[in-house]
Amino acid sequence: MRVSYSSICFLQMSHFTSEDEALLQSMLRQLLQSVKEKITGAPSVECAEEILLHLEETDENFHNYEFVKYLRQYIKNTVGPVIEEETEKCTSAQSQGEISGYGTLVQHVTKKARESKEYREMIHALKNVMMVVVESLINKLEEDRMHDKDLASKAKKERQSGYYTDNCSDSDSSFNQSYAFMSQEELQLLAEKLDPSQPKEVRQEALQTLCLAPASDILSSESWPSLREHLTISLADPDATFSEKILRFYAKTFSSSPFNMTREVYTSLARHLELYFLSGEYSLHISAGLDVSNTDVNRLLKKVRLLNEYQKEAPSSWIRHPEKYMEEVVESTLSLLSLKHKPNHPASPDFLSPMHFLALLDIKAMWFKKWTHAYYSRRVVFRLLENKYKSLINAAVQQCLDYFEFCKAAVNKNSKVVDFAQQHCSDIQNFSYTGPELQYIYFVHSLCLLGRLLIYKEGQKIFPVQLKNKKDTVSITDVLVLFVQLIYYSPSYPKTALAAHTENYSPESLVMEILQVFCDQTGCAAECLYKDRVIDALLHPVQSLLNGTEVYINCLETTLLDVADILARIAASEDGLSLLLYVKNEKNAKDGPTAAHVLVQFTKKLLRDDISLLSGSEFMPVVKGAFVFVCRQMYKTCEGLEMLIPYGLHESIAEAWKKTSLLSERVPTPVTDADSSSSVSQESKSSLLWEETLLDALLNFSTTPKGLFLLHSTDAINDCVNFMFNSLSKKIQTNEYEDFGNRIIVTQMATTPMAAVALQNSGFIKALVTELWALLECGKDDLRITQPKSTPVDPIDQSCQKSFLFLVNLLTYPAVFELLSKRDIPNKPMYSFREVPTDIIDIIDRLIILNSEAKIHSLFNYEQSHIFGLRLLNVLCCELNTLLLLETQYKVSQVLLTAQEENVTETSEGPGVFIIDGLSVERNHVLVRINLIGGPKERILPLRELDKGSGLYPWPMFSSFPVPKCYLAEIPRKAEFRQDKDLNKLLKLLKGPEKPTEWAEICRKQFRKVMKARPDSISGPILAELIEKFVSYLSECRTDCYFSMESYKAMDGDVKKENLSSVQQLGVEMTVRYGKYLNLLKEDAENGLCFVLVNCEEFLKQQQRTVVSSLCCLQEHYAGYDWFASSIFLIMSGDRERTLTFLQQFSCLLVSAFLWLPRLHLSMHLPVTTVEYGIHPVYFCSAHYVEMLLKAELPLVCSAFHMSGFTPSQICLQWITQCFWNYMDWSEICHYIAICIFLGPDYQIYICISLFRHLQQDILKHTEARDLQVFLKEEALHGFRVSDYLDYMESLQDIYRPMLMKDMRTIKAQNT
Repeated sequence: MRVSYSSICFLQMSHFTSEDEALLQSMLRQLLQSVKEKITGAPSVECAEEILLHLEETDENFHNYEFVKYLRQYIKNTVGPVIEEETEKCTSAQSQGEISGYGTLVQHVTKKARESKEYREMIHALKNVMMVVVESLINKLEEDRMHDKDLASKAKKERQSGYYTDNCSDSDSSFNQSYAFMSQEELQLLAEKLDPSQPKEVRQEALQTLCLAPASDILSSESWPSLREHLTISLADPDATFSEKILRFYAKTFSSSPFNMTREVYTSLARHLELYFLSGEYSLHISAGLDVSNTDVNRLLKKVRLLNEYQKEAPSSWIRHPEKYMEEVVESTLSLLSLKHKPNHPASPDFLSPMHFLALLDIKAMWFKKWTHAYYSRRVVFRLLENKYKSLINAAVQQCLDYFEFCKAAVNKNSKVVDFAQQHCSDIQNFSYTGPELQYIYFVHSLCLLGRLLIYKEGQKIFPVQLKNKKDTVSITDVLVLFVQLIYYSPSYPKTALAAHTENYSPESLVMEILQVFCDQTGCAAECLYKDRVIDALLHPVQSLLNGTEVYINCLETTLLDVADILARIAASEDGLSLLLYVKNEKNAKDGPTAAHVLVQFTKKLLRDDISLLSGSEFMPVVKGAFVFVCRQMYKTCEGLEMLIPYGLHESIAEAWKKTSLLSERVPTPVTDADSSSSVSQESKSSLLWEETLLDALLNFSTTPKGLFLLHSTDAINDCVNFMFNSLSKKIQTNEYEDFGNRIIVTQMATTPMAAVALQNSGFIKALVTELWALLECGKDDLRITQPKSTPVDPIDQSCQKSFLFLVNLLTYPAVFELLSKRDIPNKPMYSFREVPTDIIDIIDRLIILNSEAKIHSLFNYEQSHIFGLRLLNVLCCELNTLLLLETQYKVSQVLLTAQEENVTETSEGPGVFIIDGLSVERNHVLVRINLIGGPKERILPLRELDKGSGLYPWPMFSSFPVPKCYLAEIPRKAEFRQDKDLNKLLKLLKGPEKPTEWAEICRKQFRKVMKARPDSISGPILAELIEKFVSYLSECRTDCYFSMESYKAMDGDVKKENLSSVQQLGVEMTVRYGKYLNLLKEDAENGLCFVLVNCEEFLKQQQRTVVSSLCCLQEHYAGYDWFASSIFLIMSGDRERTLTFLQQFSCLLVSAFLWLPRLHLSMHLPVTTVEYGIHPVYFCSAHYVEMLLKAELPLVCSAFHMSGFTPSQICLQWITQCFWNYMDWSEICHYIAICIFLGPDYQIYICISLFRHLQQDILKHTEARDLQVFLKEEALHGFRVSDYLDYMESLQDIYRPMLMKDMRTIKAQNT
C-alpha cells in the first residue's frame, strides 16, 4: 500500500471525508492483521494492551506499517516546527553555558513541545479522527460476523439436504473457502461418481464436491485408492476444465498435506503422465518443435510444472517420514523420465520425451540438485540410477556427446555455431521452440545433472557407462575431458559480453561452474579432475598455441581465461600441484614435459607478446595476468619454484614490468577539451592495473627463501615492497588467508638485509610502530573516547598481540643490524605525550631503555608498555648476535641492573629488599637470559610469574654481576671412559697411515655405528681428534676440496682483546665464560680466542672481494660474531694453533660454507651479485630446503607455520648462525658439528627437520595459542638428542640427498 501522506497529515474533523476514513481504516486493518497472532495469544485484555504498547520493541517491522508512517508524518508536520524552534533556543543557551549536557537538552525540548498549543491541538484532532475510524471499523467487523453466521447456517441446511456447494471455488484465498466435512460413506459415493464410466455431469458435480472437502480427510479415507485411480484416468479427460480442476485439487493437496499423504498424489500424477506419453494420442516430435501456446501442450506443461514444483519442495520434508515413502516418489519420477529408453517403448530417436519437458521448466536440473543434497535421499537416488535407471545417465552422456560433435563439426568447418543461450537471452517473448533449441535445452539439463552426479562417490560408481553407438565404455575421465572440450568448441563470447545477462546458459559458463565446484571438493577433484588426460585436455589450446599449430576455437581469449582459472584452482591444492609438477602424459611419458613446463613456457611466450593469434587483442593483458597467476600458484611453493627456476620466469616478469612502467610514465596527460581524454584515461588505468599485476606476481616470489633471492636479482625489490605496503594501506580489512600470506612475505623479507631496508624505506615499519603505539599508549589524534579501554590482565594485551608478533617476525638480526647499527638512541630531555614513535630505535628508546624520568612520565600506561618492551627485548636477545649489538651499543644490561637497584624498599637499617612486581620479575628474567649461555640442562631461567604457594617468588634478584650461581646447573661428572671396539676401530682408521679408496665412506659408516651405539663417547678430546683427522684427510683430497686452499701464515705474537671490535670482545667474554663453566678452558683462554678470531679474519680476507654497497652488513667486517670458530675453539679445549689449523683446512670443504657463516662473507667464491644481496647460502639453500622437506615430511607442522604467519627458514637461520648455542646442550652442539662434517652438509637440513619432528606437538599447541614464533625463539630444545634421530636422518638422505647436494654444490654459480 502506497499512501500520499500530504493529503491526510493536516486532517481536521471539518475536512475529514469518507475517502480519508476508508484510507485510515485500511491502514489500521493492516496493522491489526499483522499483530493478530500476538493479540489473540494474550491471556487477558490488559496483556493485549501491554503487547500493543511495546510493539516497537518486539516487532522488527513496526516502522514499515503504513499506520505508523502516517502517525510519524502527522507528528512531524504538526509539532516539528515547535521542536526546531526550541532546539535553536537551547543551542544558543548552551553555548553561553546556561544549559549543559546532551541529556538536559533533550529533556528541555521534550517538555516545551508537550506543553505547546500545537501539541494539544494535534492530540485532540487525532483522538477525534481515530474515534470515528475505530467505531466505523468495529461496525464493519460486526456486519461481517453476522454475514458469516448466516452463510454457516445456510451451508448447514444444504449439508442436511445432501447438496454440496463451493462458495468460491475459483478463489485461491483460504479465508474465503468453505469446507464440507464428509463421512466414509459419502467419500465412497464420491469415488463411484468419479468413475470414468459415469456421465460427465455426475463426474463434474462429484469433483466440485471433492474440491470442497479437506484434503487430509480424502487422503486418509478408505476410498482414496479408488479415488486416486479414477483421478489419474480423469486427468486425461479431453475436457480441459475438468482436468484443470483435478490439477487444482492436486496443487491444494501438495500445499496443505504432509508428505506421507502427498506422495500418493504425486505418484498418481507421475503415473498419469507416464500413461499419456505411452498412449497413442501423444505424437509430439523433436523435429517438429514445440508450440507452447497450443492448448494441449500448455496443459501438458502445467502437469509437468506441478510435478517439478513438488520435486523441489519434497526434500525439505521427506526426511521426517519412512524411507519407503521417499523411495516411491523417486522411483515414480525416474520411471517417468526414463520412459523413452524402456525396452517395450516404440520410441523413435525423434521422440519428445518427458525429460525434454522437464528440462524446459527446470533447465539447470534444480530438482536433482535438491534430491542429491542430503545423504538420506542421495543414496536412494544413486542406487536406483545404478540398478534400474542407468539409461537416464546414458542418455545424459549421449546428449552431451551429440552436442559436442555438433559444435566440433561446425568449428572445424569454420561455420558459425548457433548459440541458443544468447538467442534466448535476447528473445523474451518466445512461445515456440525449434527442434535444435529443444535439444539444446535437454543438453543443458543433462550437463547440469551430470555435473551434480559426479560430485559424489555414489554417483561416480555408476560409471563407466555403455552407450549404444559406442564400442568402448565412457568413463568419468571421458566425461571430464568432454566437459573441458566443450569450453573451447561450444559458442562463447568475451567475458564482458556475457556480463549483461543475469542468467547465462552458455555451455562454457555452465562447464566452468561445474569444474569450479569440482576444484573446491577435495575428494571429487582427486577422483575426477586430477587425471593426466583431463590436464592434457585443458592444455590443448595452450599446447597448440605454443607449437604454432592451427587452433579451432570459438573465442580464444575466453577459452584461455577459463583454462587458466581451472589450472590455478588445481595448482592451489597439494594433489593438484603435484599433478602439474610431476605427472607426464601417458602418450609421451618418457620425454614429454609436465604441465608445469608447458605452462611456464606459454606464460613466457605471452609476456614476450609472441602469440600471433592474440596480438592486438584488448584482452591480452588479462590473459597474461591469468597465466602468470597460474605460475604464481606454483612458484610460491618450494617444490614449484624448483621446477620453474630453469626457465627464468622471474626475469621475464621483471622485464615485462620494466617495460610497462616505462610505458605508463609516457602516457600523455589528458586534456580537458580533447575527445580522446576518456580513452587515454582508460589506457592509463589498464596500464596501471597490468603494472600492479606484475608487481604482485614478483612479490609472491618472496614467499620462499630461494624465491626471495631470485626477486633480489630483478632489481624490483623496492617497488614490490612499496606495492605491498600501498596495497595493505588501501585494504581496511583483509581476509585471514591474505593476512597469513602477507605476514609470511614480511617474515621472509626481514631475514635479508636489502629487503629489510626496503621495508623501512616504504613506510611499512613506521606504520607498524605507529599502530602499535596507538594500541599501547595513544594515537596521533585526540579521538573522542566513548568507552574506556579495559584494564589488561595479560603481560601483553590481546589488542597488542598481533603487533608484537609482527615485530618479532620483523626484527631478525639482519634487519636489526641494518636498522640499528651505529645509531644512538635519542635520550631526549623531554618527551611530549603526543610524540609518537616512528622507528625501531624509538621503540627501544621509549619502551625498553627507560633510563630517565622524562621517558617514564611520557607514558600513559608505564607498566604495561614497559612490560611489552621487556618481552620484546627478551625475544630479540635470544638471537645472540642481536644481543651483542644491543649490549655493546646501548648497554642494556646496565640499564636493567640500575632499574633493579632502584626498585628496592627504603629502610633506615642496611640495604633494602627488592620490590617484587611485574617489571622487576621481567627484568630479572631478561638479565639472566642475556648474561648466561647454556642449553636446556645447563642454564636455569627464572619464571616470569609468581608462585601460588608460600614462596611467592623463589628466584633471587640481583642488581650487579656476577649472576647468582643458582641459575647455572651443575655439570654432571663425566662417566669413566670405557674402551669401545667400534670407537677404537674408528680411531684406528683415522690414525692409520694407509688410506684405501673408500676410506672416507668406511669412516662415515663406522662413525654412524658409534653415534647410534654410544653417542656420549664422541666428546672432548676424542671428538677433537676425530674431526681433526677427518678434515685433514679431506682437505688433501682434490675431489673433496670445494674451495681453493690459500696459504696463510699466522700472525706472530699475542693478540689482545683490544684488537677486536666491541661486538667481538663481548662475544669472546661470553664464550670464555661458557667454556670455563663447561671446564673446557683455562684462565688465559681469552687471548687464545682473540688470536684465532683475528687470524681467521685475516685469513678469510685473502678470499674476499671489495663491494660498494649502502648495506651495513657488506662493510669490511662480518656483521656478527663467529660462533662456529668459537665452538671449534672449545672443542679443541682452547688450543689456538690447533683450532686455527683445523679452520684453515676446513675452509676448503663444501661443508664450511654452511657451518661456518663468516667463511663466505664478501667471498670471491660467490657470484658478485649474490654477495651484493647480502644473502647467505644457508638461507637460500639450507633454509629453503628445510621448508621444502617440511611440507613433504611434516605437513601439519608446515601448516602450523603458515597459520602463524611465521617461517621455518627464519628460525633455522637463527639456530644455524649461532651453532645452536642456548638451544642445545654442549654435547648436542658437538654432535651437530661432527655429523655435518662426517656425513655431509645436507645433514644440516635433516637435523632441522628432525628438530621440527621432535617439536611437532609443541608447535601445534603454540600455534593454537598464537605464540609459535615466541616459543621457538625463547625455548631451548628440551629432550632433543641428535643421535636419537640418526636413523630418521638416514631415511631422509636416501630420498633427498641427490637433489640437495646438487644444489649445495652450485652455490659458487648460484646466479639463478
